[in-house]
Amino acid sequence: MTEITSTEISKYIEMRLNDDMSNASVNRELSILKRILTLANQRNPPLIEHVPKISKLKERNVRKGFFEHDEFIKFRKFLPEYVQGLATFGYKTGWRFGEIISLTWSQVDKVNWCVRLHAGETKNDESRIIYLDEELIDVFKKQLKLMKDAALITSYVFPSREGGKINNFKRSWNTAIKKSGIPRRIFHDLRRTAVRNMIRAGVPEVVAMRISGHKTRSVFDRYNIVNETDLKIAADKQENYLLSSLGTNSGTMIIIEAKRKYLTP
Repeated sequence: MTEITSTEISKYIEMRLNDDMSNASVNRELSILKRILTLANQRNPPLIEHVPKISKLKERNVRKGFFEHDEFIKFRKFLPEYVQGLATFGYKTGWRFGEIISLTWSQVDKVNWCVRLHAGETKNDESRIIYLDEELIDVFKKQLKLMKDAALITSYVFPSREGGKINNFKRSWNTAIKKSGIPRRIFHDLRRTAVRNMIRAGVPEVVAMRISGHKTRSVFDRYNIVNETDLKIAADKQENYLLSSLGTNSGTMIIIEAKRKYLTP
């Protein structure tokens, strides 16, 4: 404990940020460290003479990392086969990494093709059920085939090459990012992307929250990211609405038709 100095703490912060930890997560760890050092200092006799200064990082609640669909398709091709399905599941559902790697076949209904998480198996302690679309059904069938071909005996839906629970695949992830040529992304960006895609597709927010496992609206709103394309679509929708609200008389139709011809390449 006496070797923990401000310099060492700064090195630790840099290391955690390089591990793709968010500022908020690093701050939580720093709070725990500060509490430990404070208690050590308050012992009689004290275990340490003084508590080094620990400066917190600025937290940015609005996260902006997400995949466009073409980026994800391109990126996924460079992932190892055993994690391609895992990434697709995260991309479609927005589940947390820990929930996906812990998913077992006992939680999968292979008749109705749905997945159930019971209370206590999720971060927010609420049960959850999702139905798989055609692509995810194919993913799960492929996972069964991969395990059969490799003679793997495992309870995990997305196991490691050896059949155990996946810890991480950061090296493979970073390699795929580099080879695909897309901007740097982290796994958690799949969660943000899933929320954004569901809202864009017209899925009611309360349903999207049930699928992704968001318990509070405030956190969910931070994941429902708006970019310039969304803003342009909103502007076009408003303009079309205002034009259509002028009525259906011939003069209005001429204006609308002229606008369409002008905008058509």
